[in-house]
Parts: sequence; C-alpha cells; structure tokens
Amino acid sequence: MTRPALPLDPSPEVAAALDEGRPVVALESTIITHGMPWPQNLETAQAVEAAVRAGGAVPATVAVMAGRLRVGLPEDVLAALARAEGVAKLSRADLAVCLAGGGTGATTVAATMIAARAAGIEVFATGGIGGVHRGAEQSFDISADLHELAQTPVVVVAAGAKAILDLPKTLEVLETLGVPVVAVGQDALPAFWSRESGLSAPLRLDDPAAIAAAHRMRAALGLPGGMLVANPIPAGDEIAAETLAPLIARALDEAAAAGVAAKAVTPFLLDRLYTLTAGRSLAANIALVLNNARLGAAIAAALAGSRGNRR
Repeated sequence: MTRPALPLDPSPEVAAALDEGRPVVALESTIITHGMPWPQNLETAQAVEAAVRAGGAVPATVAVMAGRLRVGLPEDVLAALARAEGVAKLSRADLAVCLAGGGTGATTVAATMIAARAAGIEVFATGGIGGVHRGAEQSFDISADLHELAQTPVVVVAAGAKAILDLPKTLEVLETLGVPVVAVGQDALPAFWSRESGLSAPLRLDDPAAIAAAHRMRAALGLPGGMLVANPIPAGDEIAAETLAPLIARALDEAAAAGVAAKAVTPFLLDRLYTLTAGRSLAANIALVLNNARLGAAIAAALAGSRGNRR
C-alpha cells in the first residue's frame, strides 16, 4: 500500500534555504491565533520573524491553510491568519484530520515539530511548551508536546514549560520519556515568565555550538526525539514567580468554576493573567519569544555550520 503524498508547501524562501543548507527556524502559529490579542499577535509574529532573520536564519512560520501544510507564510497570509476567527488549534491527534478535510488551523508545539521534521528543519523556537496540567492526577490532562519531544528529532527552544502548569510533574514526565532538558546559562529551570521555577534543570549548556553538538550526538547514537532547550527570559523582562503564584492560583480557580477544560484551558488562563497583571504577562511573553527566536537562529546557524564541516 502506497503512502499518500503529504500536502506540504514550503515557501520558496524556506525551500531554497533548505536546499542550500542554510539555517532555518520553524515557528508555531497558535501564539498568533490563540495566544495573543490583535494587533499584538501580528506585531509579535513579525518581530519574531525579524529576530530570526537578524540572527542569520530564515523564519518558517507553520500553519495549515485550506488543507495544505504551509511552512513559511507570506506577509499577507500571516496578517490574515492574525485576524482570522474560529481557527482550529492543531496538535498531533487532529493535524491529519484537518489536512485531509481541507481545513485551516494553527499549529501547537507538537504539530509544529511534526511539520518541521517533514520539511527537514532541525530547530523550532516558541514561547513555552505544554506539559502536565495542575490536577492531572484527576483530569489526566497532559500535553501531547511531551510525547512529541520524545519521538521527533527537533531542537525546541522555549522559556521552559508554561508557568500555569504543574512544573515538577512536567519535569518528571520529560525525564521518564528520556527528553534532554537543557537550561541555558544557568542551573535553574526557567518558568516561562520567570527566570527560575525553584527546580534544578537536569542539564546545562551555555552556548549554541554546544547545543548543536549535543543534538548531533543524539542522532549519532540513534536516539529518537528532540531536545528541550530551556532559555530563561531576559532579567529585565521577567515577572517574579512569587508575584505570579497567587494570580495563577486565582486564574485556575476561575477556570475550574467556569468549567473550562481541554484545549480551552491555556488560552483562558493566559487571558486572565493578562488582566490580572495589567498587561505585564503579555509584555513578558513577547520578550521571551523574541529571546528564544534569537537563540534558535544561533543554534540553527551552528547546525548549518556543522553540516558544512561534514561536507
């Protein structure tokens, strides 16, 4: 039985960069459709792409548009996506259904990793990964991002897992799945809006070349999966964990009282925290995504250099 052709559409710029062995960084689209309000979502998407370019790499924002897996979006398509309503939020479970049905959707961490691997992109920069939700011992609400990290060989640069999650349990699951969790430049695991979570990171690497070398060595060992590169938010942009803790607890209580569940939980909590922090959480979110884009470009450049050396 022959495998059906994947409806994969790299942009001409992304396709040329990959053919020539130049660095490319994948970017997700749920941050545009579900993570930020208009017009900050479009402004942030444009700024993130600019940060990748400034680092010498080509940005490849991923989305499903009319049943095609688009890797790299033209400016007009990016702008239309930022204003679109009712866009599906796609992860591993529903990506294929959306593609087969000719639908449109924004890609989460897991779905963006799948698209990056399919296109031949080794690095993906995002804000924060999903993980084990608080109360998961009753709800069993655990993000597919964790299992994707265990099986898809993409370097994921994030500011840790989102602080609204159960971070100790998230770290335990990542350890069980054999996912390398690497803090950059510090021993503490960052917590999205905060530089420190109160947890120690299992691994530490301090420069893009070392991260690229570790990724290459995993491939040489034949190990499946990728790496989580936990890049702390810049010090001047962080919100201290002790400031956020009571606000997150309040937002979680409100979500439970409203019956918010499944994929709706994270957007609800992010929206409530935006209000409860008087906009500081959004400003911090933008700062950390830009910081991750810069590091992602540097890692992609180091990987491209190592390919050149092997040639």
